[in-house]
Order: sequence, then structure tokens, then C-alpha cells
Amino acid sequence: MDIESVNCECCGLNEECTQEYISQVKAKFNGKWLCGLCTEAVGDEKKKHLGSGMDEAVNAHISFCRNYKSDNPAIRVADGIRQMLRRRSREMSSSSTKY
Repeated sequence: MDIESVNCECCGLNEECTQEYISQVKAKFNGKWLCGLCTEAVGDEKKKHLGSGMDEAVNAHISFCRNYKSDNPAIRVADGIRQMLRRRSREMSSSSTKY
């Protein structure tokens, strides 16, 4: 089992993964490799814009990452987690008030 280093095409985070896993992720995202957090963000983007396809969701997230001011991928990952948690918290708050 060969381990390779790969960079996320959205945030630039470097991870070591098997070639098989890299191939699976690239197949899902039309040849682009995304880290786990960016994968979640793209999934959220796709859900938010129900008519959009995978390419549109990936490109929207890549654009978001490129426009972000920090050059440090770890800071961008932490900020992405923060944003995701806030969004989930709002979703849970709104769903709990319905019952």
C-alpha cells in the first residue's frame, strides 16, 4: 500500500493518503482532490443550491478559499470548521423551535 502526499485543491491542506483513496476522491470531484473539510463544505454548498451540480459546488468553494485572506491552510481549515459549526447550530436551533 503506497502512501502519497496530496494537496487539497481548495484550501491547500497537505495530507498523506493511499493512491486508492486519492483516486476515489478525485472520481467524486471530477478529477480534483479535496480534503475532508472541503468535501463537507462542497456538500453543504450543493445542498444550499439544489439545482447546482458538483462542478458548480466545487468551483464555488474553490473561489471562497482563494478569496480568503490567510495564506496558512491550517487557519483556513479552522475557520471553515467554525463556519460549519455555526451553520449547523443555526439549523439545529431552527429545527428545535418547530416542535
